[in-house]
Amino acid sequence: MTKAGLPLTDWLRRLETLSPREIELGLDRVLEVSGRMGLDRPSRVIHVAGTNGKGSSVAMLRSLLSAPDTIVGTYTSPHVIHYNERICIDGEPAGDTQIVAAFERVEAARKDVALTYFEYGTLAAMAVFDVMNVDTAILEVGMGGRLDAVNAIEPDAGLITNVSLDHCEWLGNDIETIGFEKAGIMRGGEPVVFADPGVPASVQQQADRIGARLILAGRDYTWTVVDDGSWSWQGQGHELPSLARPSLAGDMQVQNAAGVLALIEALGLDGLLAPATVDAAFGRLSLPGRMQLLRREHDWLFDVAHNPAAATALAATMQRSGTTPSVAIIGMLDDKDVEGIVVALAGIVDHWIAVTAASPRAIGAAELGRRIANATNGPCVVADTQDAAIDDAREFAGSEGRILVTGSFYVVGPLLERFSKRD
Repeated sequence: MTKAGLPLTDWLRRLETLSPREIELGLDRVLEVSGRMGLDRPSRVIHVAGTNGKGSSVAMLRSLLSAPDTIVGTYTSPHVIHYNERICIDGEPAGDTQIVAAFERVEAARKDVALTYFEYGTLAAMAVFDVMNVDTAILEVGMGGRLDAVNAIEPDAGLITNVSLDHCEWLGNDIETIGFEKAGIMRGGEPVVFADPGVPASVQQQADRIGARLILAGRDYTWTVVDDGSWSWQGQGHELPSLARPSLAGDMQVQNAAGVLALIEALGLDGLLAPATVDAAFGRLSLPGRMQLLRREHDWLFDVAHNPAAATALAATMQRSGTTPSVAIIGMLDDKDVEGIVVALAGIVDHWIAVTAASPRAIGAAELGRRIANATNGPCVVADTQDAAIDDAREFAGSEGRILVTGSFYVVGPLLERFSKRD
């Protein structure tokens, strides 16, 4: 079968073979191929970078910007179950036929350029948006910002959710260095929101150097959570009282929502800054694999936390929901801070079960189990298969316990898919 006749599943396998490296930062390859493709740029392009909360922020932006007379495209990564989740039009995943046509367009233009899997996907997303006449494209940065493939598409505005330690092998070993990489999405004269009160000096310095309009949490906008569960937001020219909490679970979602509203204000979209509009947009959100609860014979909680900051937020949210004994099925990739994540979750996990994530970069279950046991000074069961992990988790949970699946998209996704096939 020729490349032109390949189904999506075969295309995805083929993309993994085109580059000698799974991750190779840099913009030259994407710029060269996109130039050959002749892609029309959407009227508005928004970049979303940061260590955690990018997916939630993209979902909020998409929901708020959606309108009958506009088309909103989103590009996110990685996917949880199906690749199609990465490329969405007005919240709906692109179809296999659309994505394959986009891959064929990239292939025709790339010639001998060895694109990585992510670079190929980024260009394919823009090709889908081109065909669908997308008005606004919201692009989630895959890693860092400055040298990420998404940064080859010129933005009109940006949002940096926060900066913490993750992908240190590629981005640096300290907050300031990582902050500089994420600040690479900024452009002179264009608005960029930094949505966490703790802004690294490197972000502010980069904004000053290039003349970006940096909008800071706690300085240019604030938010307050009220005891009755509502929250309020105050920007530079607007005040929104008594907002309902976003429908996405997790204590950090109000902070994410506040950053999104600050970006909407910076873009001059005043008509969207009405409490009823915001509540309607933020009240219809759902994201698979982010604090996602499935009630079966036990409560199963799926969350893709894969760095210490995300694990700390997950633990705080679980702690507030009760002290029911918890079992954790966990798998991780080899560039992650195993000990930092495990220590953050140790207070809410009574039993650990290590599995090998479905990725070539996964830490083997036996090695992961050893490191978890050392970090917690307690036992960790090593499961050779998903079936074994599920059986062990049910046994440990007994009749009252809850089961957490976490550590990586490459663990949460396969187990979620398994449960969805049972529904």
